[in-house]
This record gives sequence, C-alpha cells and structure tokens, in this order.
Amino acid sequence: MIEILQQRLDRYRVGNALEQEHALKEILQEVGLYALWRADFFDVAAFQGGTSLRILQRLPRFSEDLDFILKTPDPGFNWQRYLDPMTAVLTEFGLRSELPDKSRMDNAVRTAVLKDDSISQQLNLEFVHGPADKKLRIKLEIDVNPPAGSGFAYTYLDFPLDHEVCHQDLASNFALKIHALLCRPYLKGRDWFDFGWYVAQDVHPNLPLLQAALLQQGPWRDQPLVVDVAWLQATLQHKLASIDWQAAAEDVWRFLAPAQQHSLRLWSAGLFSAKVGKLG
Repeated sequence: MIEILQQRLDRYRVGNALEQEHALKEILQEVGLYALWRADFFDVAAFQGGTSLRILQRLPRFSEDLDFILKTPDPGFNWQRYLDPMTAVLTEFGLRSELPDKSRMDNAVRTAVLKDDSISQQLNLEFVHGPADKKLRIKLEIDVNPPAGSGFAYTYLDFPLDHEVCHQDLASNFALKIHALLCRPYLKGRDWFDFGWYVAQDVHPNLPLLQAALLQQGPWRDQPLVVDVAWLQATLQHKLASIDWQAAAEDVWRFLAPAQQHSLRLWSAGLFSAKVGKLG
C-alpha cells in the first residue's frame, strides 16, 4: 500500500524541502480522512475549515489541521472511539502512527493529534529536511457544540482508496470563516486568504449560521443582533482598519506557491475593502 502514497507524492513535483513537507502532511491528512471514514466517523461529523477547502475544493494554499463539527451537538463526544480504528487503517498503509487524545471534556473543541515518523522514512524523498525520524504532526479538532444552521454536503474521494466524506457546504464554511476572522483573539493571515478565495468564487455566506455563531461565542455573545449583508459589510470594513497587513501576509506566505506569494505585496485595507464590497 505504500506504493499508493509514493505515487501521490510524485505527482506533487515539489521544488524544495518546505513544499515536500507540506505534501507529506497533506498525504497524511488524506489517509487520515479515509481512516475516519472507515471508522464511521462521518455518520456523526462533518469536515470543515481550511483543509477541507484544500482537499475538496483545491484551495491554492496548504493547510495544517483537520477540523470538524458534529452534525448534532453532543457534549459526551470522545475521540477515543475513532482513534483505535484509525490507527489500524494507517497500519494497513505501512504507517506507524500515534493518535493521542488531547481532549478536555469541559472544552467545546476536542483535540487529538496524529503523529507519524514513518511516512518520510518509507518514501523516496527528493529533499532531506531535518532528522530522518522527524515526526509530522496533524491536529484533529472537532466542535462538539456547533452553532445551529449548517448545511452539509457529501463528496466522493478516490485517494488513497474510494470513500465518502461529509462536509459543510461552502456557504456554511464561509460563515464560520467570517466568524473566525471577526472573533479570533489573534491575527491569522490564512483567514484573510481564505476570505479572498471565497469572494473570488462568488460564495455568499450562510448568514443565519453566522448570526448563531456570533451569538454563541465572541464579542457579540448574547447581544441583540441581526446579521444581514449591510451589517456584515460595515463590521468587516471596521475590522480592516485594525489589521497589521504585513504580519497577515507573513503568516500565510509559507503555505503558498510562488505565484500566490507575489500577490501578498498587495495586501492592505484597500484591497480587502474592495473584496468586502463584493459581498453585496
């Protein structure tokens, strides 16, 4: 089965050690998704976030983590039910992976970590980057109390083998991305890159879901609030003035191919103000 992973790596045509590391992580993410499907995880959960856009929609940036939401809130959710079956499937592909559960049951977001030091040792790598036994780490996070109103879709994937993934539809994924860039307590340039991608794809956010998310968590929690396009545009325009655009560009730079990196020189309040204007 390792041959399947080698063929996948060869298709990336990586140009340097960083691109190779991104490719290895992405291959591990995709095998992890297949393993989750085998464990019946998508009966209860949906894939979302930046990595879902990368794998399902070919978002032109690499992404680090696997993010999910439960279809129905369940404060008793426990990763352990899925981790042992995942490990067994990863072993079928010749991978010696660890999957420790890092969750705290009092947190709404439960975390596990996929650690693997075997994939880079078994594949033929073009670039040597760090020690041979360097562990790749991929965080798996799931929101066990998601806001109401998400739409879901299903996509068939054929790597590493045929399987099906349940995921948020684009409008709902966009809504939670906007929630993140309005409410995240730190700057993440990747949020703004994804925002620009959604706008370019003419995706309109699921506003009822965005409203539910804002009322659940963040500075608008439990406040009188009606989220419509006018409110959204005004709030985003206000947010733009507080962004350090150089720092935002530096955050996303290493996740992009050279062609996308050139456009980071344009990042400014003016550029994103134009993008916000297209939400109308």
